[in-house]
Amino acid sequence: MTNALAGVRVLVTRPAAQAENLCRLIEDSAGRAVRFPTLAIEVVIPEQAVLLTALAADWLIFTSKNAVDFALQAFGGKMSQLTLPAIAAVGGSTAAELRQAGLTVACVPAVEFNSEGLLAEAMMQDVAGKTCVIVRGVGGREKLAETLRMRGAKADYLEVYRRLLPVQDNSEIIEQLQQSQLDAVVVTSDEALQNLWTLLGQDAAAELQRLPLVVVSERIRQTAERLEFERIAVSRQPTDAAILETLKTLFNGENSGRSN
Repeated sequence: MTNALAGVRVLVTRPAAQAENLCRLIEDSAGRAVRFPTLAIEVVIPEQAVLLTALAADWLIFTSKNAVDFALQAFGGKMSQLTLPAIAAVGGSTAAELRQAGLTVACVPAVEFNSEGLLAEAMMQDVAGKTCVIVRGVGGREKLAETLRMRGAKADYLEVYRRLLPVQDNSEIIEQLQQSQLDAVVVTSDEALQNLWTLLGQDAAAELQRLPLVVVSERIRQTAERLEFERIAVSRQPTDAAILETLKTLFNGENSGRSN
C-alpha cells in the first residue's frame, strides 16, 4: 500500500460488477473511491441458430471483457469444448479473459487496444472472402465491421448484452460535487460519460466540468471536450493499472492537505 493518492476522492463510474478492482487500487494508494455506476449491463441470449452461425465463422472478434463473459453464458460455458473459429480480441484485458476461459487468442493488438489497433494487425488485413462475427453489446461503434467489409470480408454481429442507464438516486453525488467533496472522475466508455452527464449535468454541470477527468481513449476525450470538461487526462491504456498511474500523475505533489 502507498500514499500516492492520500485523501484524493475519485468518482468511479464503471458498472458495479466491474468497478471493484479499480476501487481497490485507488484505496490501496490511500485514496477514496466513490462508486457511482453510470452504466448497467444485462444479458441478451441470442437464438440457438444465431449462435451456431457464429461458430461457423472464420473469425470471432470480441470487443470487450463483457462480450467474453456474456458470450460464455450464451454458449452455456462450453465454448472451450467446441471447434471454434479463430479468435481475436480488441485488447489485452479481453484477451486475458478469453485465455482464462480456456480459449486460444490468435490476434490481439500489439499497442493500441481498440478497433483501430486490431484492424492494423496483419491477420485483420487478409480477410477477403472470410466471415467475421463481432461479439459485442447491442449497438456500439460500426468502425470494425465497416472496415472489414471494405477489405472484402462478410462481417456480422453477435450481440450478447445491452447497456442501460441505471435508475438511482443522484442526490448524494450532486451534494458532494456542490460542496467540493470530489477531486476527480474516471470514465471508461463514451456511453458512460454521456450517462454521467445525463444523471448529474443538469444540476451540477459547472462543478462536474471543473473536476479532472480521466478517460481511456481519444474518442472519449473528444466527447468530454464537447461537454466542456476543463481538464482531461487520457490513460495510456484502458487497464485499471494504467488508470491508477494516470491518477497518480494528476495528483503527484498536489494531494497534500486533503482529507478523507
